[in-house]
Amino acid sequence: MMKKMTAVLFSLAVGLNAVSMTAKADAPKEQQTDVLLIGGGIMSATLGTYLQELQPDWSMTMVERLDGVAKESSNGWNNAGTGHSALMELNYTPQKKDGSISIEKAVEINEAFQISRQFWSHQVNSGVLHDPHSFINTVPHMSFVWGDDNVNFLRGRYAALQQSTLFRGMKYSEDHAQIKEWAPLVMEGRDPNQKVAATRTEIGTDVNYGEITRQLVGALQKKEHFNLALNTEVRGFKRNADNSWSVTVADLKHNEEEHVIKAKFVFIGAGGAALKLLQETGIPEADNYGGFPVGGQFLVSENPEVVNRHLAKVYGQASVGAPPMSVPHIDTRMLDGKRVVLFGPFATFSTKFLKNGSLWDLLSSTTTSNIVPMMNVGLDNFDLVKYLISQVMLSDEERFEALKEYYPQAKKEDWRLWQAGQRVQIIKRDEKEGGVLRLGTEVVSDKEGTIAALLGASPGASTAAPIMLHLMEKVFKDKVATPEWQAKLKTIIPSYGTKLNGNVAATEQELEYTSRVLQLKYEKPQAADVAPKAEPQGKPQPAVNKPVADIAL
Repeated sequence: MMKKMTAVLFSLAVGLNAVSMTAKADAPKEQQTDVLLIGGGIMSATLGTYLQELQPDWSMTMVERLDGVAKESSNGWNNAGTGHSALMELNYTPQKKDGSISIEKAVEINEAFQISRQFWSHQVNSGVLHDPHSFINTVPHMSFVWGDDNVNFLRGRYAALQQSTLFRGMKYSEDHAQIKEWAPLVMEGRDPNQKVAATRTEIGTDVNYGEITRQLVGALQKKEHFNLALNTEVRGFKRNADNSWSVTVADLKHNEEEHVIKAKFVFIGAGGAALKLLQETGIPEADNYGGFPVGGQFLVSENPEVVNRHLAKVYGQASVGAPPMSVPHIDTRMLDGKRVVLFGPFATFSTKFLKNGSLWDLLSSTTTSNIVPMMNVGLDNFDLVKYLISQVMLSDEERFEALKEYYPQAKKEDWRLWQAGQRVQIIKRDEKEGGVLRLGTEVVSDKEGTIAALLGASPGASTAAPIMLHLMEKVFKDKVATPEWQAKLKTIIPSYGTKLNGNVAATEQELEYTSRVLQLKYEKPQAADVAPKAEPQGKPQPAVNKPVADIAL
């Protein structure tokens, strides 16, 4: 009898244990963290690095759906790798209705890039980043145009930029021999009678944002309060009564097993996927946005005979009727420890929001609140739609002909086609126009400051440090206002709270300091070149060039 009782009790215990284990398996496990960073790209890595220094006692968790960080937009092969500082990008200096050149955007982007340089310099000095040449190198930045109208535009641009102290040291030339010295591949085989013009700035940079991301995350992983979860996909958001968030994530390596991460603050830095995730949070601020995906392709050459004869990033002018995002450029890149030359971008169209995304992304992000703004943008930017269709239809021959406009003696066998990353242009609801296509990035957060997302593409990774600084000022404004955070921010960004533009001494000091730490070339700028004056426009321009992001960013 005793044996029977023991057997029954044992079976009951096993059964109850099995039930309890099943229940545990059914109920997602909960993990607590102060800050949840969604996406393993440069934005999350930069924000995590700031917060680690400003508030080392905060716990942080970073989740990434792929099997490593920096595998999407931040990866060196998925963007143009330009240290965007408006030294050569003509789309940042649009022409106004009266024919004059607007430099406001150029100044803003240059100021922002100086903050990035300071942020990276501080990380090198702190031992967080190492071997600067592994992630940033001096590559001169050039604008290059041909034809009367474009030459006239470049003259006007050069003159306008000389009004800002940030663009001192820029050279200007219309002399074939001089430009050939700067960029031999661009000039060899070109018609000697073709009217050309170029500007050149020696302190331009090529940046491997993937390498920066890997090093920043690697340093964070050494901290006890930081946890990195790879192969982990966000599946849902729930706001709790205390304004924290319960975020359900799935482990893609283990049967998509789900668990919950409870976070006081959530940052969605998921590149193109940020819009969809923001919508899933249910915050009303997300209703104002839609997204338009654009991909990019490059022609790549690794032939030493080509690569060793080109040391510059040479940006051109968008062809007539094409949007500014189509600006072609032929670039020196430092990738995976070797030099290559890239030409592009050529636009591609896919309904995916990420290179490794879903074809349903565009459809699933379209809601009753953003469909009208999106349609308005489509109608208002018909030139963009036409351009994308024409690009998608390009043959290999046509892509090669585009290359020859910049490199007349190019040989087909030296080049291969590479598919870069996806970008999602922001479409924002607008009371007047219904919807507008936005240049740049936007931080969207709830009014409580508990969740924030970064939308948009341009100028992207270049300005991760100032963008994340702006985000902290928005969502942690009480903390930012404290003397402790203020002092630390001034240590990280020496020029914090000031403007460099207009202050020659401060600009030179900052460039000298960051160049020394980042092992970049720097010489104090000499007097500006004497350039021919731009001829006045015979008739007013019909409109300011619509600002559209560069797809290569």
